[in-house]
Amino acid sequence: MPERAPVDPEHPELEPTVEIEQAGTRLLGDRRRVLTVLAAFVLLIVGIYVLLPKVVGLHDALDRLSDPNWAWIAVALAFCLASFLAYAALFRGVLRGGDHDVDVYRRIDLSASYKITMAARAATTLFSAAGAGGIALTYWALRKAGMERRQAACRMVAFLVLLYAVYAAALIVFGVLLREGVLHGDNPVGGTIVPAAVAVVCFVVAGLFALIPSDLERRIVTLQGHPHLSRIARRLATGPATVASGVRTALGYIRHPRSGAEAVGGAVGYWLCMVGILWACFHAFGGGVPMGIVIQGFFVGMVANLAPSPAAGVGTLDAGMIGAFLLFGIPSSIVFPAVFAFRIIGFWLPIVPGVIGYFQLRRLVAEWAEDESRSAYTSVSKVTAEAK
Repeated sequence: MPERAPVDPEHPELEPTVEIEQAGTRLLGDRRRVLTVLAAFVLLIVGIYVLLPKVVGLHDALDRLSDPNWAWIAVALAFCLASFLAYAALFRGVLRGGDHDVDVYRRIDLSASYKITMAARAATTLFSAAGAGGIALTYWALRKAGMERRQAACRMVAFLVLLYAVYAAALIVFGVLLREGVLHGDNPVGGTIVPAAVAVVCFVVAGLFALIPSDLERRIVTLQGHPHLSRIARRLATGPATVASGVRTALGYIRHPRSGAEAVGGAVGYWLCMVGILWACFHAFGGGVPMGIVIQGFFVGMVANLAPSPAAGVGTLDAGMIGAFLLFGIPSSIVFPAVFAFRIIGFWLPIVPGVIGYFQLRRLVAEWAEDESRSAYTSVSKVTAEAK
């Protein structure tokens, strides 16, 4: 079963990611920042999808944008809706498991899961940097639901490990299959073997983290006569220990199909749906792109999401996606409109229900706080009455 990360009650200041919790609280509260993001968002879209094609002479790309195959656009929208369900299933699946999470799991029902995951997707898009915005908001929601800091951090690591393990595995499998000619399409080394090798390195690093003891802080011997150095060492050990616990938790879901089916299925389903959106968008603007290239180009292009962007990933992720498919020899007249449609449907369209979900989540968190206050008041009143 997925393991529980230990908490050190004697050193509460060593509990990790307090800063993440605070970041989640502030995430969408700064209206000025949101307006700045939206303004930069619009300007970059105009620059990339309107001005750039004109500058480089891709008038066909602009013409295609106004004349898609609407049936395939409908298919892309269906995949987008399915991705919401898969993402929520991944989230619920990571919360499931372990009797210590029963109360939190009961509080975060399907309705709460939807609000959290939709708000997290909007935050991930608006404040992109490998999903940092969504991580902060989800961690904040887990803490407000009553999960302890170390356990919330552990579950967030497990969530990310499951999600990106599927991502890395796809880079390896489809990169090798394309390079070996099993799948049809161009197979440049830079788009197949290189990303596959990087993915293998990531798996190795994750495996090394899994070897770190979850109670690493306790194993650090107190430095005699140097309490300050001892405290610093324990703080430095907290992060790796928490990550290690999260990695082992994710591996636990994979090793136990019965308890991990929802989490693993949600991770696989989410990426399948995102690739499905892109596949449908290519068909909406002419098609002709081999499925192996659609999959590999998607995952290679998504690497650009690691770069911080002040405006919903516009510029970095768009350039990464476009560059990936140009590398695989797909005509620019198809790539530009397909990637643009994919970005609208898969990333920007969910911002609207995501922001709505965020404000619904704020109200739900306020209700949780009221329930806790009433419970605390009832407990105190009962103790007082018994004392009398």
